[in-house]
Amino acid sequence: MFKFIGVIAGFFIFGFIGAILGYIAGAFIDRVRGLGTGGMNPLTNALRQAVFLETVFILMGKLSKADGHISQDEIDHVELFIQKLGMTTEHRTQAIAWFKKGADQNLEIELAYKRFMSTCGHTRDLKQMLLVYLIVMALADGHLHPAEEALLSEIASHFGYDKPAFKQLMEMVLNQSHFGGHQTNSADALEDAYKALGVTKDSTDQEIKRAYRKLMSQYHPDKLMGQGVPEDMIAVATEQAKEIQLAYDLIRKDKGI
Repeated sequence: MFKFIGVIAGFFIFGFIGAILGYIAGAFIDRVRGLGTGGMNPLTNALRQAVFLETVFILMGKLSKADGHISQDEIDHVELFIQKLGMTTEHRTQAIAWFKKGADQNLEIELAYKRFMSTCGHTRDLKQMLLVYLIVMALADGHLHPAEEALLSEIASHFGYDKPAFKQLMEMVLNQSHFGGHQTNSADALEDAYKALGVTKDSTDQEIKRAYRKLMSQYHPDKLMGQGVPEDMIAVATEQAKEIQLAYDLIRKDKGI
């Protein structure tokens, strides 16, 4: 109920952006009421969600233009991303506007960094999820262009990641994407599985279990929503969690954990 009230009120006060904010805030209030708990400020969380969503599309636009042109594969990936979010026509229009804004070479991207960090920067999982979405976006056309990798590294540095931490995250996401049921070389698959969890063959069973549990916790729907990831974006995170589970199952079978 509150989500519809939020959309109407937000639209008349602030237009399309207000409608998005109103929908997110209303949906969250409905969820909190349904759970019977009021421990979290819905307006604060709604603001995080709105800023997170805006930043995702702005940086997607920036990333897609990093190699000098926007490929059809990248456009298709953004369209698929929007479909997964279940956006209305109006919200899709706003998302595309953010994407185009990010692709504009005259955009002062530092402003987007600062706004995101001031609203969401204290939550590490939000920063990591944003980077995960962007890395997946960069891989949409089948390869990672050096200019895209350089921009991803720059974004990560703004979010407080040093080079080793960013490299590890990049490697994990790259290898998580290999577990879609198309593996043919078991040795390569196992090597990818270790990298997907951020561990090595020399890691102990406890270290592997700890890495797996930490990743699954980071991708947990309730935790992500509580920190500010929009509810409609949880489906994207769930896909990554499935890849992590497949990687862990492969390691567990090999090691007999």
